[in-house]
Amino acid sequence: MKMHILSGGRLRMRKNVYLPEAERGDTIDLPVSCVLLRHSQGNVLFDTGCHPSTVEDSAARWGAMAKAMVPIGGPEENVVSGLATLGLAPEDIDVVVNSHFHSDHCGCNEFFKRATIFCHSKELEAAQGSDALQRGYIPADWQHPMPTVTIDTERDFFGDGRLTLLPLPGHTPGTLGAVVNLARDGSFLLAADAVALRENLDREVMPRNTWDPDLALGSIREIQRLERAGTTVLFGHDAAQWEELRKGVDAYE
Repeated sequence: MKMHILSGGRLRMRKNVYLPEAERGDTIDLPVSCVLLRHSQGNVLFDTGCHPSTVEDSAARWGAMAKAMVPIGGPEENVVSGLATLGLAPEDIDVVVNSHFHSDHCGCNEFFKRATIFCHSKELEAAQGSDALQRGYIPADWQHPMPTVTIDTERDFFGDGRLTLLPLPGHTPGTLGAVVNLARDGSFLLAADAVALRENLDREVMPRNTWDPDLALGSIREIQRLERAGTTVLFGHDAAQWEELRKGVDAYE
């Protein structure tokens, strides 16, 4: 199995959303990552990033949320363009796993019309709730006609230990991570927003956009356990780590 790290866009937000002690006017630039897993049984895409249209007019898609989450990436910084550099098109993707249904993690779902969508059952329930818009769930990003499969517990996706979906609730009700085991480069945890930044993990700092801090702390403790056991944690939005990662055609194997 090969693992390709792809850009899903870049965002600028208030720094105190992620590190509450930061000065009120400070901002932080956040990479948005998508991960392609090329397995003999099929191509799996973990998260789909921001919709390309948000680069030009984020308010048209995101409404008021665009004031808090400002796209700063270029027009080619999206997962569809990233796949093209690998010689792949959206129809080559068999499965999309959404860590959760916030717009920077499922914004390009609509392009993957051949794929089956996997998510946690509690995440789908939250996205369908009466207060979903207020909680950051925008139907244009997640509500599409492709078949959707929900999970509730840990799942060995291919049955060979290469990809295990792991519930990591707290940021949202149904946040999912994924443990990827590669023959050459070892074990990785795709943590998404269960831990957005290295500092959130090391200091156990809860971002302001955490749905349930107690559940989030439990997920952080599980991630700490995995890291101590030798798993490399890939954070949801850590700029320093992003600069160090191999990306695009330079795959992990």
